Amino acid sequence: MTSLSALADSRELLANLTARELRGKYKRSTLGWAWSLLNPLVLAGMFTVVFSLIFRAPAPVGHPSGLKVFPLFLLIGLLPWNFVSNGINGAIDSLTSNANLVKKVYFPREVLVGASVLSWLVSLGIEVGVLVLALLVAGNMVLPWLPVLVVLLVLQTVFVVGVGLALSVLNVYFRDVQHFVALFLQLWFYATPIVYPLSFVQSFVERHHAQLHGVPVLALYHLNPMVGFVESYRRVLYDLRWPAFGDLAYITVASVGMLLVGALLFRRFEPRLAEEL
Repeated sequence: MTSLSALADSRELLANLTARELRGKYKRSTLGWAWSLLNPLVLAGMFTVVFSLIFRAPAPVGHPSGLKVFPLFLLIGLLPWNFVSNGINGAIDSLTSNANLVKKVYFPREVLVGASVLSWLVSLGIEVGVLVLALLVAGNMVLPWLPVLVVLLVLQTVFVVGVGLALSVLNVYFRDVQHFVALFLQLWFYATPIVYPLSFVQSFVERHHAQLHGVPVLALYHLNPMVGFVESYRRVLYDLRWPAFGDLAYITVASVGMLLVGALLFRRFEPRLAEEL
């Protein structure tokens, strides 16, 4: 509560630092904010060629929407993942890259993490806006589902801020954190149903009755919060139906829980930040 109160009192500083992050994101680049759209489009194109053309993986059919477009199916999972990856990587460096500012004057240091994550949220908002237009052109009437989409974006932002608070302050004390996170994100990407539908995992587990020490592998797989996030986004934007109640409840608990853990860790290690930096 102290962290939230401090952030509320520093909302003007948060807005200014977010604007600074946005201005510096593509500074002196020719294409500027176009990179925000080009990066996911290039990745989506590459994965589409590999999975739908080379491996001939069938495009899932949206139910009840009837949509069957693999690049759109892929982008709906890829954009939220990019937000998580970019948001975490940006948050990890938010304290070390602003060491001079932290040493000179006191302010709620959580603002640095929040500004970094919010700058990537703005990028995600632009990308999702273009995605919504593409879905409308493809015949998917997603407009009535935009309020649910906003709820998912808020929950995911809370989750990323929580992870960012924890990792940013740990990275000040243990600089290996950023290298471990880079490796972990690669594993996390393929452990999330982004380039493949969740049904592939379900059918594999059912065929092989896969278990780990007596615990069904599918149950362990669903412990990954990004599974719930990606599936919820796809149900809303691709299928045009409500997210599964279990997924929505789990990602809500995971997001709030991660924010609490991140805030507690941040408060625990914050007193000596200036000295360590």
